[in-house]
Amino acid sequence: MSNVHPTAIVSPGAELDSSVTVGPYTVIGPHVRIGAGTTVGPHCVIEGHTTIGQDNRIFQFNSLGAIPQDKKYAGEPCELVIGDRNTIREFCTFNIGSPGDAGVTRVGNDNWIMAYVHLAHDCVVGNHVIFANNSQLAGHVHVEDWVILGGFTVVHQFVRLGAHSMSAMCSLLFADLPPFVMCQGQPAAARSMNFEGLRRRGWTPERISGIKAIHKALYRDDLTLEQAKERIALMAAERPETAPDVAMMNTFLAGVSAQRGIVR
Repeated sequence: MSNVHPTAIVSPGAELDSSVTVGPYTVIGPHVRIGAGTTVGPHCVIEGHTTIGQDNRIFQFNSLGAIPQDKKYAGEPCELVIGDRNTIREFCTFNIGSPGDAGVTRVGNDNWIMAYVHLAHDCVVGNHVIFANNSQLAGHVHVEDWVILGGFTVVHQFVRLGAHSMSAMCSLLFADLPPFVMCQGQPAAARSMNFEGLRRRGWTPERISGIKAIHKALYRDDLTLEQAKERIALMAAERPETAPDVAMMNTFLAGVSAQRGIVR
């Protein structure tokens, strides 16, 4: 444990790989497990039933694993699970889950999470996401892979964000944001698709053309959501190269509730 600063307080029950580095004045609770190569900066508090994977960079002044801000919570052993190779900048707050859901707040791998981000109880965050400063997620929000949230984005509870979607600065989301869609506003409205992001990730021009057709069906042709879903479902046969993207969109839209709907 030579990598633990002498002013840090690490509970005897905590399980830290011998390669973990812990900075000054950090407090780590008895039910915490941290994997190889992870660094924890000074003045952090990591508590609760929290599991952190390998090669994460956790900067100073973070609070990870505190009880949920849920008045129904009564001390149940819910969890926070963080994957590998995440960067978590200063002053972030990630809460454990709650018994009203799966009981786990989960963060995947290779995410870039900037300062002052809040993940409330039972949020599920995928891989390769970027959350800019002061992004705030209420409880039970699900975020798929490659999502980008602009600074000061606020997401209402139970909202889902589809893969490769993106919000502009200061967006307020009350409805589900489908895959690939870029949104902006208070409340957020759909503006375009994340074409530049797809190009950077290796999408071919043919696949991007298919995404444009999906966007047209959802937002440009004055179709109801059910009509748009039917139109999009036909695209896989018409454009075989778009089949995985059509499947992703169809799966997402199938889970949209009548109460929330999608960002329009």
